[in-house]
Amino acid sequence: MAVQQHFITVGGLRLHYLERGQGEPLLLLHGYPQNHRCWRHQIEALARRHRVVAPDWFGWGQSERSSNHQADYYTEVERLRQLTQTLGLDHFNLAGHDYGGFLALGFAQRYPRNLKRLAIINSRAHRSFTPAFYRLTAFQCYCARRALLALLFTYGPLYHLHRRTLRNYVPGCFNEAELEDYIGWLRHRSGRRWWTSFFRHYEVAPRRELEEGLANLRLPTAVIWGDADRFCDTTIARDLAARIPNAELTILPGVGHFAVEEAPDAVLRALEQWLARPKTGQPYHDI
Repeated sequence: MAVQQHFITVGGLRLHYLERGQGEPLLLLHGYPQNHRCWRHQIEALARRHRVVAPDWFGWGQSERSSNHQADYYTEVERLRQLTQTLGLDHFNLAGHDYGGFLALGFAQRYPRNLKRLAIINSRAHRSFTPAFYRLTAFQCYCARRALLALLFTYGPLYHLHRRTLRNYVPGCFNEAELEDYIGWLRHRSGRRWWTSFFRHYEVAPRRELEEGLANLRLPTAVIWGDADRFCDTTIARDLAARIPNAELTILPGVGHFAVEEAPDAVLRALEQWLARPKTGQPYHDI
């Protein structure tokens, strides 16, 4: 089965994406700081029955990094809408991990009629991060919004800081080459400038409007979570499953934040079960 990699322009920004297979469309959104490669273990199997599209989100991977574009939440959700329109995805399945799950939830609440199903994997979703990571992210946002501190970030050791943090996930989630693919762009000043621009617009606080909209979601929803996540606690997962009427919760015991790569077979099984679901809820279970 051929893997097709493409570039398209959406809203004036160049975006890279992988496409494979035919059938009911499935859009896969990666998290921070990854790109479409985080789905490498699942794409081949999912593409046997679906048209799978896995983009590098704007700013990540091979997609354009422009410090001139806004990255506030609803602008990003609207970019997702523009992307799906450009790709001709009118009624599709949407799965997102981490930042991708954050955007997917906002999209589902704004454009529920465009979705067949929704899956959220280890994401801040409607809430936010664990206390330690919340403070770190809030500090990054604070610095990015102040010119002198932002300049220091542009010239600072962002690549090495990311590598030091993520090195703990080698080889459990990704290898050295994959880690370099995820963060190598931070070696360059243009990449660090874009990183600063991204966090200038990012809001770390919980989003009350997303929480209030959970009860209105009526599409089959999968909430898939590694319960050893140091960034996004399982309380988020259980709250999503409790509040979304047609949600199924799958807990992955002992699995961390990068569940898609750390427990690829378990995530694949959960996604396949989700894609096979009828329009009724399913019970909670562990894998």
